[in-house]
Amino acid sequence: MPDTPHLIIPYAAHPSDACRQALQNLRLPHLDALLQRLTLQDNTQSPDDALSAPHERVLARALGLPDGDGRTPWAAWELHQRGRTQDALHSAWAFVTPCHWQVRTDHVTLSDPAALRLDEAASRALLEVLAPWFAQDGVTLHYDRPTRWLAQGDTLADLATASVERVLHRDVSHWLPGEHKAHPMRRLHSEMQMLLYTHPWNDAREAQGLPPVNAFWVHGAGRLDAPPTPTGTVPQVDARLQDAALRGDWPAWAQAWQTLDATALAALHQQATQGHGVRLTLCGERGALTWQQVPRSLGQKIQSIFRPQRFADVREQL
Repeated sequence: MPDTPHLIIPYAAHPSDACRQALQNLRLPHLDALLQRLTLQDNTQSPDDALSAPHERVLARALGLPDGDGRTPWAAWELHQRGRTQDALHSAWAFVTPCHWQVRTDHVTLSDPAALRLDEAASRALLEVLAPWFAQDGVTLHYDRPTRWLAQGDTLADLATASVERVLHRDVSHWLPGEHKAHPMRRLHSEMQMLLYTHPWNDAREAQGLPPVNAFWVHGAGRLDAPPTPTGTVPQVDARLQDAALRGDWPAWAQAWQTLDATALAALHQQATQGHGVRLTLCGERGALTWQQVPRSLGQKIQSIFRPQRFADVREQL
């Protein structure tokens, strides 16, 4: 139904042993009570190495956006949301995030861009350094915020990308945009690494004890062919589990789960008990499960009493 509130919870579970251990003693009474009232409507499974995280695909579908793997034009959609619809519809766009790649013995990982502590002045100065190189491939950079710029150009129209969060603390080799090494974005990665390695801009940062920027990450690329039409009420994405999950801090993650259960899930459960239709989507690394409150037969109601559905029963599917 168009007015059905929809809550999406990313990082609700993780296949690691440490996460499973944290789940052993986790009690989420409002979530369990809510699941007893709801009926599973959709079970979406993705490969471990999919470019789009499950919650990104669920959100894209709900917003009426393309949900192909790594092909949701998030940057163009954001411009559309800001009222810049003509810009969004007439060009391909992407986000560009300045970042630091940690070089290890056998792989290279993407560090948290927030650790760079970029302010607006430093970010604008870095953009001026890199912009001419992007321009050679027909890509124009625009300042948006310290840790994220906008990029505009036809090269971005059919570029499959992964979000920063999807790649954080992981080996970047699998997630690099562009299917072939000859793709302009692949070449730009190599050129910018060489440029930044000895650039005075980074020398000044290191003199201040700040980590160098030695790479960038392109994400949310694509073209918005038409204004999107949401399939219902725009979902609320509650991301309070994300930070701890990405850091692998499972005790903090379990605490965040309990807070989430006592607040947003308690409110959603109350709405359900009052007869309001609700939707809930739990997402993990591989799967997304969506439940909705729908009319149920007497047999289904009895089954929910004697064989209640709980989070412990479904979390392995995430």
